[in-house]
Amino acid sequence: MPATRLHLVRHGEVHNPARVLYGRLPDYHLSTAGRRMAQAAADHVAALDRPVAALYSSPLERAQESSEPFAERFDLVPEIDIRIIEPTNVFEGTQMRRSLMNPLNWWHLRQPSVPSWGEPYSSIAERMLSAMGEAWRTADGGDVVMVSHQAPIWITHLRVAGLPLRHDPRTRRCALSSVTSFELVGDVWREVAYAEPATTEGAVDVGAV
Repeated sequence: MPATRLHLVRHGEVHNPARVLYGRLPDYHLSTAGRRMAQAAADHVAALDRPVAALYSSPLERAQESSEPFAERFDLVPEIDIRIIEPTNVFEGTQMRRSLMNPLNWWHLRQPSVPSWGEPYSSIAERMLSAMGEAWRTADGGDVVMVSHQAPIWITHLRVAGLPLRHDPRTRRCALSSVTSFELVGDVWREVAYAEPATTEGAVDVGAV
């Protein structure tokens, strides 16, 4: 029996005082506030009063840590899926504002529609929808929760909505520990809800990373 709803959950705030674009770098963990945000996301999904049958996480630490409240609340073991990981980015490990001031880096911005600074948007959409489709088909009824990252979730939203994938990362509607929900009707994905259960007031790391 397939799933009934699929929730893409963004991880909580990361401890990142240097404001580094960390991308896929290891050892970037949730801040204390980030753990509270992750708990708020799990509480929100639980309050929907819908059975959750499966839990997936990106392999990055911040996503796995954000999946822990879901695992505890729904008595599930998160399955790691590489397909829902953060995309690659040539600016990884740098402070983005400083990098953009260096003319040597402007070459990476030559094709924002691709984008030329990292994994193509089309590739992100394809791997996300592949992971979502497999999770939907293999669930034993109930909902599926997938803990991922801002860019993959927003790109999925754009693809499902039939909108151009090119966008300004600063305009993404995908807050920390937000929940974007989908249903598969036949072979067509439809977005059915978006929620921001966690307050981000006072958070340091809220950007497009």
